[in-house]
Amino acid sequence: MTDGRLLPPGGGDTIQAMTLKVGAEQTAGWSVFEAVVAPGFDVGAHLHHEAEEMFYVIDGELDLLAFHPAAEAGPDWRSWRSETGAEVLRGGPGSFMHVPAGCPHAFFNPGSEPARMLFVVTPAGHETYLRELTRMLTSGPPDQAEIAALRARHDIHQLTPLTNRA
Repeated sequence: MTDGRLLPPGGGDTIQAMTLKVGAEQTAGWSVFEAVVAPGFDVGAHLHHEAEEMFYVIDGELDLLAFHPAAEAGPDWRSWRSETGAEVLRGGPGSFMHVPAGCPHAFFNPGSEPARMLFVVTPAGHETYLRELTRMLTSGPPDQAEIAALRARHDIHQLTPLTNRA
């Protein structure tokens, strides 16, 4: 018999601005994080060929993208539109985003306060990428080629720059 995992509020392993609730050590199915998104943080539009993701806004607001752009995509994904007319959503508490494999997606905190979200990625293991990235960022000036190689190894294909607009 296998027991489940019970965590009190705030429980889990902290990796950058996220708290890992369950990951590859517990299941092959998914990794679940509670993420704090700083004001002005823009993850940049990117996609994964294999992974699927889900985002659920708990506090604050996030601009959310989960569609292919209809035309040549500009560097600011917040102005993108889909062929069906979908636009970026400004989502508050209770907003949800599902990202199928291969779908461009992004999030940005337009507010002046941190936002919190529940972030689920399948298959499990995104925490490995985050831990490797953290080691790179804390061992001196980051080597952009090494970061690009790390992202490619973890199926992260950046379409627009990751930035902080604060």
